[in-house]
Amino acid sequence: MFDRVDLTVTAEPPGAPRQAAFEHALDVLRERRDEFKELGYVPKDYITLLKKAGIYRASTPQTFGGEPQAPADFMELIEQISTIDPATGWVASFGSALTYFSALPYETQQELYGKGLDLAFAGGMFPMVEAEKVEGGYIASGTWMFASGCAGADILGIGLRGGPETEGKPVTALVHPDDVTIVQNWNVSGMRSTGSNNVVVKDLFIPEEHTFIRGGAPTIDEPLTRYPALAYAAQVLAVTALGAGRGALDFVRDQGSGAKSVTGGPAKGNRGVYKLGLAHAETELRSARSYFYETTREVWQKAVDGTPITVEDTVYLRMAASHAAQAGRKAVLAAFDLAGTGAIYNTHPLQRFLQDGLVPAQHAMLQENTFEASGALLMGFEAGIPSFP
Repeated sequence: MFDRVDLTVTAEPPGAPRQAAFEHALDVLRERRDEFKELGYVPKDYITLLKKAGIYRASTPQTFGGEPQAPADFMELIEQISTIDPATGWVASFGSALTYFSALPYETQQELYGKGLDLAFAGGMFPMVEAEKVEGGYIASGTWMFASGCAGADILGIGLRGGPETEGKPVTALVHPDDVTIVQNWNVSGMRSTGSNNVVVKDLFIPEEHTFIRGGAPTIDEPLTRYPALAYAAQVLAVTALGAGRGALDFVRDQGSGAKSVTGGPAKGNRGVYKLGLAHAETELRSARSYFYETTREVWQKAVDGTPITVEDTVYLRMAASHAAQAGRKAVLAAFDLAGTGAIYNTHPLQRFLQDGLVPAQHAMLQENTFEASGALLMGFEAGIPSFP
């Protein structure tokens, strides 16, 4: 399968050229974000721009020539993208997904990264399907949901049901995009540009060496492979909500200093409720953001030092992620309230942040029950959620 993967697009050299590529990708996104929403996915030519900006080598292992980024540094880039278009930020966030690949056999990783370092991955992990075990691998048939970014991916993942040895975690099988059918059923208002369509496979043979336990033990040892993989997966989604909240609050701040209201009253931003609302929303979003990155950097330092990362450390990452998703949602709603009647129009700039910014907190990795599970673990009880934290 890897012989059909084209990884010839490479990132610009580190430093000024790569930063320029990132700024260019942001400029293009401002121009094309409406196009992406209309398409219902982020197209491959834009994924190429993100590759040039280094987004899709951010978790390629150093062992194989990669340039892995600290989680906080990577997520700050995703947050910047999300202040322009949260859905594109969601797709770009899967530049972190190669942390999962560290659970592949060493030889498989060596073969894959020998093709190139800039790899766009997308996965439809659920529902987990019972594949037929055959000599050398599996034969799988099924339909998988929520394959965000599948339209621009170099490799796709599908979820297979594991046994007791996986502790509730799915087995991920790597497949080539040409071997699946993408069903265009992503008929949503929020995060539409993620193109989270269904993928269908029929009687496909998957070599065992192209499978791994999602969140399983890594076969290489680097700081990024020590960092909790499932928690990181939740974090990169949560940070899109922080970006959405920032984009929304920046908009109402700019608009609030404008001319008189259409009713002839004072400038909207000079009303007490507007000033108070903006200040409270800014404080809450910035507080959640600080907690999010502070916790990330603390755990990352442990990964760098080789200090054991405890269950409690991972719980704090999950709490910070879920809190960030909730705070981003609240910021977007606060901005919507401040904007008034005009914000109800589909063409209003806040609609992008409203529709996309509500979604992260709906995700299974960031919903309210993750707080309950976190509290349970902090007190020594069972989490009640499979493979949590």
